[in-house]
Amino acid sequence: MTGPSGKVLRGTEKPYQIKGVWYYPKADPDYDEKGIGSWYGEQFHNRKTANGEIFDMDAVSAAHKTLPLPSLVEVTNLDNGRRMIIRVNDRGPFVGDRVIDLSRAAADQLGYRRQGIARVRVRYVGPAPKSSFETRQYAQTPVTPPQPPVRQPVREDAEPVWPAEPPPVRTQIIPPRQSAFKVQAGAFSSRENAERAVAQLQSAGSATIERLERNSGTLYRVTVSAGEDEGQAWTLRDRVVALGYSGATVLRP
Repeated sequence: MTGPSGKVLRGTEKPYQIKGVWYYPKADPDYDEKGIGSWYGEQFHNRKTANGEIFDMDAVSAAHKTLPLPSLVEVTNLDNGRRMIIRVNDRGPFVGDRVIDLSRAAADQLGYRRQGIARVRVRYVGPAPKSSFETRQYAQTPVTPPQPPVRQPVREDAEPVWPAEPPPVRTQIIPPRQSAFKVQAGAFSSRENAERAVAQLQSAGSATIERLERNSGTLYRVTVSAGEDEGQAWTLRDRVVALGYSGATVLRP
């Protein structure tokens, strides 16, 4: 298996050495780092990643030096506020103090492909599904508030005539969205299998099915409501794993 450096890595969780520096992969639930994010593309397109998958620069993925493979991380572009959850399946970057390497598609969605690098924050979310097909990406783009219209006179050679004021708009105050964690038990191509999983998970909590449309078909994702406390969410994940869903992951709000 090879990472972006082209070096052979003997296993995804064993210590390895790049350019004379040793790296020690491990799970770190408290991982939360700020630094420089970069991206990689054509030079490694269709080559194997460190965990044996095929790197696709047009798919959303990432490389990290020490987090387990595969993992889910939340990456925030601190320069524009964009944020998304990305599946890590490779090792890198091995340049300076960069903290993460994104695929070209991921860097494009986070808004820094043209610049090449950006200030980012990387937070560990949890273990990722073994198959990249079952991983859902999220992107949140800041919304620019609309600008008020500029009044213009109707004629320059006459007394200004202003357009009539628009009728008042009824506004509705929406309370802030409450943060709520969920535990994903799995994603299934069969609706029947998803319903069977919901039945098995009733002892863990309120399980629901979400329909996900993909180019390759429809998936039925089964999640269990985990409330607003992250610690309780990870405890619930352990219960879901104990019920036979070893790939269960915690989804942040």
